[in-house]
Amino acid sequence: MNAALNPQRKREFLDRGFSRRSFGRIAAMMGAGATALPFFNEGALAQLSKVDAPPDAVMINANENPLGPCPEAREAVARMIQYGGRYRYAEADRVQALLSQQEGLKPDYVRIHAGSSGPLHQGVLAFTSPTRPLVIADPGYEAGARAAAFIGARVIKVPLTRDHAHDVRAMAAASPNAGLIYLCNPNNPTGTLTPQDDIRWLVANQPKGCVTMIDEAYIHISGAPFNSDLVAADKDVVILRTFSKIFGCAGLRAGAALARPDLQAKVSGFSSTMMPITGMAAASASLQVKSLVPERRKYIADVREGVFEFLEKHGFGYVKSVSNCFMLDVRRPGNQIVMALRNEKVYVGRTWPVWPNHVRVSVGTREEMAAFQAALLKTMA
Repeated sequence: MNAALNPQRKREFLDRGFSRRSFGRIAAMMGAGATALPFFNEGALAQLSKVDAPPDAVMINANENPLGPCPEAREAVARMIQYGGRYRYAEADRVQALLSQQEGLKPDYVRIHAGSSGPLHQGVLAFTSPTRPLVIADPGYEAGARAAAFIGARVIKVPLTRDHAHDVRAMAAASPNAGLIYLCNPNNPTGTLTPQDDIRWLVANQPKGCVTMIDEAYIHISGAPFNSDLVAADKDVVILRTFSKIFGCAGLRAGAALARPDLQAKVSGFSSTMMPITGMAAASASLQVKSLVPERRKYIADVREGVFEFLEKHGFGYVKSVSNCFMLDVRRPGNQIVMALRNEKVYVGRTWPVWPNHVRVSVGTREEMAAFQAALLKTMA
């Protein structure tokens, strides 16, 4: 029997405040598989980043890593192509074993996914409902809110603190019935950190029955400590990881969720997705290159700090970031500058409604950021 139609799962849905009619609709969609969910597939997620850009454009709009996979990962992918006609399920098992060992977790506390978008959306489906809200930061990564809207769950947006960290006390107090509190650290789009002590306070003080989801997509870039020990301690926490950012494997699709087995079952219990074996090969190889993370962290930081020096020299306002993106204050409707920069073949990110005069800029290569700086001066003049 399909997991989405399991009687126990049906009772869980009804207990969470879904009507029998809405349960049937959601079960039918989820029973059809992940590709049937309108918010789930990568194409739907990336609509705001999709642009018809010329081939020589500077693309610093989607928080991608222009360095791409490391040489070891590229070689592993090339070797794997010959096995493209096979499922080779063991490739995902290999990534699971490596990641669990490095994180100090039991293997069944780690589940591999095709990127981290899947477990993010499925986590919203698993833990929120019309009576169990989703709590997120504002500005923050909005993808989970789309999943919440799909099932009729309320979304509560909590402003960042004056230091641009998550306001964990306000998030914990946002609703006594919160089902999921989502915290991206470093935050997207601001690239700012929430102190680890604040995260631990949130986990200890979240509403009863609530789960905190910590998205650590950018954690390697910042050099901040991981929170996987919260998972090892069996807390009500789900941690998301991806190989899209510092490892440069966005197009290869590899990621993971770290959580207790019972939480893993709720997040992933609806359907099973075959992992792309090229992505698994790249992930395995990347995890074994000990110098990769520190070298790339330094490169991104050096480029980022160079851009910040330029912005300060020319009097531009910005939010200090420790990630591979930052928010630029253009002191006018941000979309005007987004479109003006496109005329210079420089494509930056979007604005957030709560910060309409700020534009998100991804950190690219030195050459790309030099082109951005020249275009910005011309455009703002």
